[in-house]
Amino acid sequence: MPKKRREVKFRGGGFVSKPMVYVSPIVFITIIALLEWGTRSGFISDLTLPRPSGVYQAFLDLYHSGLLFKHLVPSLTRLIIGSIMGTIAGISVGLIIGLFSFARAGLLPIVSAIFPIPKIALLPLFVIWFGIDEGSKYALIAFGVFAPMAVATYSAIDNVDRSFIRMGQSFGLKWSSIVRKIILPAALPGILSGLKIALAIAIILLVAAEMLGANYGIGAYILEAGSLYDLERLFAGVTILSILGIIINWLIGLLEKKLLSWRT
Repeated sequence: MPKKRREVKFRGGGFVSKPMVYVSPIVFITIIALLEWGTRSGFISDLTLPRPSGVYQAFLDLYHSGLLFKHLVPSLTRLIIGSIMGTIAGISVGLIIGLFSFARAGLLPIVSAIFPIPKIALLPLFVIWFGIDEGSKYALIAFGVFAPMAVATYSAIDNVDRSFIRMGQSFGLKWSSIVRKIILPAALPGILSGLKIALAIAIILLVAAEMLGANYGIGAYILEAGSLYDLERLFAGVTILSILGIIINWLIGLLEKKLLSWRT
């Protein structure tokens, strides 16, 4: 009697992640429920962590009072303007470094020197240069986004498979066509990954900038709540920042699906 052959499933998809939309809400709800139980039972002190229900009530109070949008709109404006400025500058410099040897020799040491500097430490300097109003906030966020975007861009260009470039050269493509049709599409995944990191840094710098010389903004709201030791309001502000980060990550994910559809 011949042995029955075991069917081997096709595995050509590689490491393609499967969408499991139900896992994240379950994990989130479980964590919130454990925190609520811990704070209500006294296992977790109210002096260290507020009750999630109290944070939710603080968020509702912020919304009903109309202060939510008074704080959120200025923060989003600063974040968007500063991030756009830094992203355009970072990608431009990264492209120049990645494509031109002379520019790499001159600019790469400067970008490498700027990258590890803690940008928050430069906030007083930006206030001196651009004033305590919006200019210093835009400049700080743009500067914080610039360095990671420049590094991500030229690193992505360096990681493009050279066999693709040589193939384009063998077909007689012009330099501009090779850049537009081969290098940029191949480098785009790395650039978008860098954008996720850069925008996370932008949110951190936004909060730091708003804690100095801002009447409205999420950072100013968190600073006020912290000075009063109002943990519910403080965590409500932190939750807003977390939601903002999730939304940004989701939007970049949609952009990746649109621009990188050729990978599927």
